[in-house]
Amino acid sequence: MNVYEAAVSRRTIRRFTQKPIPMQVLKKLLNAARLAPSGGNIQPCEYVLVTEKDLLEKVFNTLKWAMYLAPKGAPREGERPTAYVVVLVNTRKKPEGGEVDCAAAIENMILTAWEEGVGACWMASIDRERLREILSIPEHCRICFVVALGYRAEEPVVEDMKGDDVKYWRDENGVLHVPKRRLEDIVFINSYGSRISMWA
Repeated sequence: MNVYEAAVSRRTIRRFTQKPIPMQVLKKLLNAARLAPSGGNIQPCEYVLVTEKDLLEKVFNTLKWAMYLAPKGAPREGERPTAYVVVLVNTRKKPEGGEVDCAAAIENMILTAWEEGVGACWMASIDRERLREILSIPEHCRICFVVALGYRAEEPVVEDMKGDDVKYWRDENGVLHVPKRRLEDIVFINSYGSRISMWA
């Protein structure tokens, strides 16, 4: 799988097998994150890797899953992530901002995971104070995101977006359908509003 193949085939995964991810694979993901672009090369991102069974359950309970599928969007027992990466910004390194650095690191991590057969769900709806307490995260580290990880137990599919309806859904077989905007609707050539027929 090359980088483009990973980028266009990647899907957000919310159902996971319970097969543990080897530590060498998790280290590979985190190394890819570490080497992502960083504004001014400040590198403010730090990471808490969670793999311990008791902690996995506690972290799971700090997250809100799949807004459009609530309240049934959360993974059921036996389909939950087998690892989490909590992505932090160390405010002693970068007092303000850092979310862009986190985003670049997370995308590196997610694409590397996909190549390894590992699915990921990038999450921002987090009970941050509870998570801080569970993982003993110091006050000078801001919790930006959580990435849930596990071997994939579902195969979501992409649909062309109809109108402006961005809501994903599960069909009668439980398959997740994700609407995406068409390339020709969001790309302009040389000036906004100028389209060409290169997409045909």
